[in-house]
Amino acid sequence: MPEAPAGARRQWAADRAMRAPMRSPGRPEPSRAVQREFWRLIATGITTVEASAGVGVSWPVGARWFRHAGGMPPLSLADPTSRYLSFAEREEIALLNAQRMGVREIARAIGRDPGTVSRELRRNAATRGGKPVYRAVVAQWKAQQAAKRPKTAKLVGNERLCEYVQDRLAGNVRRSDGTIVPGPQTRPWKGLNKPHRQDRRWSTAWSPEQISHRLEVDFPDDESMRISHEAIYQSLFIEGRGALKRELVACLRTGRALREPRARSRNKPQGHVTADVVLRERPAEADDRAIPGHWEGDLIIGTGRSAIGTLVERSSRSTLLVHLPRGKGWGEKPYVKNGPSLGGYGAVAMNIALTASITTLPQQLRKTLTWDRGKELSGHAQFALETGTRVFFADPHSPWQRPSNENTNGLLRQYFPKGTDLSRWSAEDLEAVAHALNNRPRKILDWKTPAEVFEEQLRSLQQAGVASTS
Repeated sequence: MPEAPAGARRQWAADRAMRAPMRSPGRPEPSRAVQREFWRLIATGITTVEASAGVGVSWPVGARWFRHAGGMPPLSLADPTSRYLSFAEREEIALLNAQRMGVREIARAIGRDPGTVSRELRRNAATRGGKPVYRAVVAQWKAQQAAKRPKTAKLVGNERLCEYVQDRLAGNVRRSDGTIVPGPQTRPWKGLNKPHRQDRRWSTAWSPEQISHRLEVDFPDDESMRISHEAIYQSLFIEGRGALKRELVACLRTGRALREPRARSRNKPQGHVTADVVLRERPAEADDRAIPGHWEGDLIIGTGRSAIGTLVERSSRSTLLVHLPRGKGWGEKPYVKNGPSLGGYGAVAMNIALTASITTLPQQLRKTLTWDRGKELSGHAQFALETGTRVFFADPHSPWQRPSNENTNGLLRQYFPKGTDLSRWSAEDLEAVAHALNNRPRKILDWKTPAEVFEEQLRSLQQAGVASTS
């Protein structure tokens, strides 16, 4: 590497003496262009692992970026203007400088002002060896560090405002004498995601938006006591702000420790629902309820991952209850990530139980089954192959598209209340409940019972079979 002139070395030493010491970068972090593309991918709704693979960094690095930024992009997603040197230009400067070309020659070659190139060579040169040596990667890292210019958060610089916000956010309830009323005892916050419902503080905390607008009422003449609700959220979510205690996220309505990208919240895992099994593809004969054999299904959920499957025939309102016992080893073996589901309504167990229940019916009475978008029926293709029953999925958040099933689930709650362990009831118990429900007269059936209407359907099928045979 050519020796720099004495005048250049003196100028570099003088510049360095006027600047704060900068640590050695070691292995420089990916450029801002890479990080910018990472956050663009996050905004599309994909997972952090997928976004990391998309920009060529390891998933722990991407997860650290997402966690430290609180789920919010820490930099502008717009591409920088041509005012700033790009990494490609810095690589060109490094190559031409190694060829011992002068500053003006380099400036003409890359189309920049000579002063820009001169400052770049002085300010962003690598100094690990004790001498200024220009390398593009180190220069890019130094430029990114200098461009950060961190701004002190408003809650850090205003102690009175911080105390007001923190007190209201914590949800403290005070007596008339000013003493705090202790709330329920909660488990310590571990810095993960949402705490369980029973571990949450009581819901008396103010929201950031309420705090922001209440400041104008409580301090109408003090302009220093102003802060936006977005700034409060950022102080909670972004690491390094240091203004508010991180455990106060448990006081938010959602209890979320990271902001969830809007597009990601819409991309729920429903890969098992393809275009050929959505509700609009269901045969038209299932809509008017004139022809029997079209069913609606769902689960009623209990505690401890217990559940009961419910099937309701759309024409007769006849009900079948599916027993879903827990798998062998439930509560005895430790949890295994991505291991077999022992809760009773995993995809495999659901297919076995549902097939056993619906195959007790004649083929003519099991034409279609309409389900919600739960993952328990992700093996619907195998179920359709084994039973001959085509499966269709209702639209997201549209329970009215399965009205008979939703109404029946409400009736079943008088037998299986919410918040109870549904595994305590055996298959015989479920059969007895279904029998009781099917023998209650229904107004929609002109006060006939579902069992009577279902029996009429069976007789009509048998007569049609005899007539076709003769």
